[in-house]
Amino acid sequence: MKEAYIYDAVRSPRGKGRKDGSLHEVTAVRLSTEVLNALKARNDLEGHAVEDVIWGNVTQVKEQGGCLARSVVIASDLDESIPGLSINRFCASGMEAANLAANQVKAGAGEAYIAGGVEMMSRVPMGSDGAAIAVDPTLAMEHYFVPQGIAADLIATKYGFSREDVDALAVESQRRAKIAWDEGRFRKSIITVKDQNGLPILDHDEFMRPGTDMQSLGALKPSFKEMGEVMPGFDKVALMKYPEFERINHVHHAGNSSGIVDGAAAILIGSREFGEAHGLTPRARIRATAKIGTEPTIMLTGPVPVTEKILKDNGMEIGDIDLFEVNEAFAAVVLRFLQAFDVDPAIVNVNGGAIAMGHPLGATGAMIIGTLLDELERQDKEVGLTTLCIASGMGVATIIERV
Repeated sequence: MKEAYIYDAVRSPRGKGRKDGSLHEVTAVRLSTEVLNALKARNDLEGHAVEDVIWGNVTQVKEQGGCLARSVVIASDLDESIPGLSINRFCASGMEAANLAANQVKAGAGEAYIAGGVEMMSRVPMGSDGAAIAVDPTLAMEHYFVPQGIAADLIATKYGFSREDVDALAVESQRRAKIAWDEGRFRKSIITVKDQNGLPILDHDEFMRPGTDMQSLGALKPSFKEMGEVMPGFDKVALMKYPEFERINHVHHAGNSSGIVDGAAAILIGSREFGEAHGLTPRARIRATAKIGTEPTIMLTGPVPVTEKILKDNGMEIGDIDLFEVNEAFAAVVLRFLQAFDVDPAIVNVNGGAIAMGHPLGATGAMIIGTLLDELERQDKEVGLTTLCIASGMGVATIIERV
């Protein structure tokens, strides 16, 4: 089998996922074309330079519907002979796009791919696609469906994370993100989004709240307590699956959960022969990929078993990894990962995460692969692992190694 390499990675800034967010006027197609055009220009990709564009997005309706990937290719500066594939593995869509691309290259099905994703949460609200797991009672009731926030609080209850624990992780995420931006650590990958007149719209992650402290977070009410305990009473559903607990401890709120934002990211993945033909130098090898299903009520524990799987499948141990990116969907997700593997918090989410900067669903997986690569280079480290929890109970992971 061939090896698959990362040649470049770019992303947009994350805009607030509201009508007053800086990217609200931008469609999913246009933001996607911004990152694709940047990748094309940076790497001089002329003609049928890549086999396909694999593009993740979660809420695939309206302007994000159809085969968004093909629409994006047509709208971009890429050659129209390049096709497009839209995929949806919920929050891991952008990472799964990269993993699919890497495995296609390894199998010899094309020399290069562009992979990534987009989500315009200010324009196409999360859940507006009416997912069966949430709206079909024959499925939801039989499998004890609860919203993700209830699942996150169930994780905190099951594994003993207090309100102070989750708030402290959130404060640290904000602190690290501010340092990263102040020191220009994202400069290599970030692009400035411009309007149709070529004027800058956004050049930084605008969701950040660097003044966040324990006192300000302590004043926030738990976001999922009412839906859990009163109407529609999801706690009772979760406790039917987990009867060993008397009650669910509701600890998550807007300040220690991932932010709703707009964003897009793209990665150029190819064989060594592709790089030689285009005069490009690989930055990292995609050493391994993995995915797994997990219990769907608690739902968000996937990063632990998928990390165990990817390490075992590749004859590695947790100590072989220099840096980690674990998506901060909710604070308890990261705390559970730290607890399970007893890794040093200093090497996990070094530059903050989705709690501070936001989680543009379909784009996040590709974004954090790029973030991990940039940080491996900055610290002159070699091996990194990135992983996400996923709705309905799944996990995805990728291991990259600098070359």
